[in-house]
Amino acid sequence: MMATRLLLLGPPGAGKGTQAQLLVERLGIPQISTGDMLRAAVSAGTELGRRAEAIMARGDLVSDEIVVGVARERLGQSDCSAGFILDGFPRTVGQARALDGILEDFESRLECCVAIVADDEALVERLVKRAAIEGRDDDDEATIRHRMGVYHEQTAPLVDYYREQGVLAEVDGSGSVEAVAERVTEVIS
Repeated sequence: MMATRLLLLGPPGAGKGTQAQLLVERLGIPQISTGDMLRAAVSAGTELGRRAEAIMARGDLVSDEIVVGVARERLGQSDCSAGFILDGFPRTVGQARALDGILEDFESRLECCVAIVADDEALVERLVKRAAIEGRDDDDEATIRHRMGVYHEQTAPLVDYYREQGVLAEVDGSGSVEAVAERVTEVIS
C-alpha cells in the first residue's frame, strides 16, 4: 500500500514542487504548501488569514503561531482525509512538533517524510539558470546561497527529527524528473 500522508523536504531547487505535482496526479491527494495555505486563509477571510494578511502586507515573516494555525485549518478540510503532500511546512523542528500534535488531534499521522538530497552547488547553478530563463532579477546567486544557508540552519534538522521517528526516506535528487519520481514512488510504496 502506498503512503498518502507525506512530507517532502529538500533544499531550494531540489524539485520538491515538481515531485509534489507528480504525486498529486498519481495519488489524487492535495499538495499543501505554506504559501498556498496562507493565501487560501487570506482569501477565505478567516481570523488567521486576516492576521497573516496584515503581516505579509508589511513584508514581515508570518509567525509559527499563525503558520501552525493555518496548517491546522487546512489539514482539517475534507480533501485531506484521504491524505496530503506537505511542501514547505514544517520548516523547523518546532513546527514539526506542532504538526505532530495537529495530526494526533485528527487521529492521523505522517506516514513518510521524503527528503530529496542534492548537491548544493548543482542546485545553485540550476536556480541561477532558472532565474535567468524566467527573468527573475530578485533571485540572484547571493539570494539563492542565502536561502540555502537558511535551509541548512533551520530546515535540515528535520531530517534527523523524522529519522528518529522512523518515517524518513532519503531520495537522490539528481538525474531526470522521471528518475527522481521513480525513486520517490519506490520509497512511499
